[in-house]
Amino acid sequence: MKRIFLTAFCSGILICVNGQKHEFLDPPKFDNADLTKTKSTLDENAPVEILYKSVHFGVDTSSGDLRKKVFYRIKVYDKDKAEDWLNLEIPLHKNSKGDEEVLNKMKAFVYNLENGVAAPTKVDKSSKYKSKESKYTTITKFAFPNVKNGSVIEYQYEVLSPFLYAVPEILIESDTPSLYTEYVLDAPTYIAYNVNYTGSLLPKYRMIEEKNMYGMPFKTYRFAYENLKGFKTEKFVKNDRNYRTKVSAELHSSNFGQLKMHSSSWEEIKEKLYKDEDFGVELRKSKLAKENMPAAVAGLSSDAEKADAIFNYVKNTFTWNKDRGIYTEEGIKKLIETKTGNAAEINLFLVMMLREAGLKAEPLVISTVDNGLINMVSPSIVSMNFVVAAVKIKDGFNLYDATSKQSSMNNLPPRDWNQYGILMAKDKASLMQMANTTTSFNYLTTEAKINEDGSVSGTYSDKDTGSYAMFSKENYDENAEKYKKQYKENFSIDFTGIDCKILENGDFESTMKFSSDNLIDRVGKKMIINPMLFLSRNSNEFDQTEERKYPIDFISSITKTKKVTLEIPEGYVIEAMPKSKKIVTQDKEVEYSYIAEQKGNKLEVISTMKIASPDYPKEYYPAFKQIWETASKSENQVISLIKK
Repeated sequence: MKRIFLTAFCSGILICVNGQKHEFLDPPKFDNADLTKTKSTLDENAPVEILYKSVHFGVDTSSGDLRKKVFYRIKVYDKDKAEDWLNLEIPLHKNSKGDEEVLNKMKAFVYNLENGVAAPTKVDKSSKYKSKESKYTTITKFAFPNVKNGSVIEYQYEVLSPFLYAVPEILIESDTPSLYTEYVLDAPTYIAYNVNYTGSLLPKYRMIEEKNMYGMPFKTYRFAYENLKGFKTEKFVKNDRNYRTKVSAELHSSNFGQLKMHSSSWEEIKEKLYKDEDFGVELRKSKLAKENMPAAVAGLSSDAEKADAIFNYVKNTFTWNKDRGIYTEEGIKKLIETKTGNAAEINLFLVMMLREAGLKAEPLVISTVDNGLINMVSPSIVSMNFVVAAVKIKDGFNLYDATSKQSSMNNLPPRDWNQYGILMAKDKASLMQMANTTTSFNYLTTEAKINEDGSVSGTYSDKDTGSYAMFSKENYDENAEKYKKQYKENFSIDFTGIDCKILENGDFESTMKFSSDNLIDRVGKKMIINPMLFLSRNSNEFDQTEERKYPIDFISSITKTKKVTLEIPEGYVIEAMPKSKKIVTQDKEVEYSYIAEQKGNKLEVISTMKIASPDYPKEYYPAFKQIWETASKSENQVISLIKK
C-alpha cells in the first residue's frame, strides 16, 4: 500500500490549555517603524509579510448569526511579486431558501511614508465590485490604491452569516511569513462545536475554556502563533493545503430547552440529501430519463454496453457550465432544455438514465483535489463539492463523469481523483476508495533530418491518453492560442502549422513542423548534435535538497515515450554511438530506458519512463531523484558526425 496520510486530526477537547497569559483580539497600534522596514526578519526574500492577522468567529446571541471578524496588517516589500495581496476578495454565500451572508463594517487603508510621516490612503467604496462565481456564491472585491514597495496595507471587515453549522476553514500556514496569526471561536454553551485542527504546527498560545462573556456562559477556543515562516511547497503534490496547519469547526449540538444533535454520520447526510429538492427530489424525476433514453439502448444486451451508450449520450449532448456542487441549480428539466448545466445536473441525470436502463447506479459525492481531502473523522456535506456516477458491477463499481468530453469509464478528469468519495446509495451510505487504475500515456515523436546548411527540420507529434489527454484538452479549450504558444516557449523552436485535435479513440494529439539553426555545433569538420534534439531532459524535477516531507503524486500511472528518428546527411558517419541505459527500482515500480540504434542512414533514439502507480510515499524520493538524474545524463549525450 503506497498511499499514506500525513494530515492529522485533533478535536478541540483534546487540545491542552496553555497556562501562559496572552491577550487575544488585541491588535497593536499602527507603528510608523513598520513603514521603514526593508525586509522580513523571517525570510529576507519574502515580497510580503503578515504583521498581524486575526480571524474571530462568534455567535451573535441576539440575532443567531455567525459573526466573522477579520483584521489584517500586511507589509509589502516587493509590489511586483505581491499580486495576491493587491486586491481583497470576500466570498459571500447563500442557499436555495434565500438565506445569505452579508458584508458589514469593511474599512481598509494603504499607508506610505511621506516626509517621515505615515500617510494613509483610504480604500474608496468605488473600488468595490462583485463577481458571481455560482448561483450560491458571490465574491466582493476591493482594489488597494497607491501600493508601493514599503507600503503597509491594513483592512478589517465583518461578515454576518446565518449558517451556524459550518465555520469556514482558516489557513494558519500560508506561503507568506507571519509575525503573528490568531484564531478565535466564541460560542454560547448551548451551542457546541467540533473543532478540527490539522497540520503539524502547534500554537504558542492557546486557550480552551468556559467563561462568562456578553452576560452569559461561553465556550472559547483561542490559538495564536508567532513567527511563522512561509510554507515550503514541494513538487508532485496535488494539493499542499492538505498538509498545511489549519482550523475549522462544525456544529455538534444545540440546546434551546431540548438537546439537538447536529453532528452527522454519512448515513444521516444521505437521508437528508435524498429529501433535498435539489438532489433526491431531482433523482426521482424518472419520467425525464425515460423520455430522453436513446433508442439504441433497448437493443443492447450487456450492462457494460448500455452504460457506455448512456454515458456517451449524456457527455456528448450536454455541456458543463464549469459550476461545481452536489446540488442542482436550475434543475434537470432546464438542463434538458438548454443542453447546459452544472456538475450535479449532468451527473445526477446520468445516474437517472442508468437506473432507468436497469443498472444499479448511485451518486458518488466527492471533494475535488483543489477542494481538499474529505474529513474522515467529522462527516460533513459542506466539505463535498462534486458528484459523479458509480455503477455496480460484479467486483466493485465503474465510475463515470459526464462533465468531461474526454472522459470514459474509470477514466475521470484529474480533479476527481482525491482518494475517497461517499457512495450515496438509496439503501446505504458508504466510504469508497478511489484508485485511478488507468495509465496515462504521453508519446513525443520527432522525425527530422540534418540539412546541408547545418539546420535541422522535421515534424513533431505530441499525443496524450488518459488523464493527460483530458488535461491537455481542457487547457486547449480554455485558450487554444496559449496552448499552441507553449510549444515555442518550452522548446525555443520555430514550430509552424500547429494542429491540435481529438482522435477517434479519445486521444489528444498536436502535430507541427519545425526548423532550427541552433541544434548543431560545428567544430572544424565535425557536426556535434544531441540526437534527442529539443526533447532532452534539461532539468531534474526531483531536485529537492532538503528532506522530503509529503507523498509523491502523479495522479495516474504514467508511461512517457520520446522517439526521435534523425536522418544523417549524405557523406557523414557517426563517430561514436550514444550509450544505451536502463535503470529500474527493485520492486519494478519505476523504470527508465534509453536506447540508441543506427538503421541505415538514420539514428533512432527512444527514451521511456514508466511509473507503475499514481502515488508513492515520501521514502521513494531518493529513487526518483536517482532515476531522473540517469535520464538527464542519458538524454544529454551528444554525437559527432564526421565526413567519410
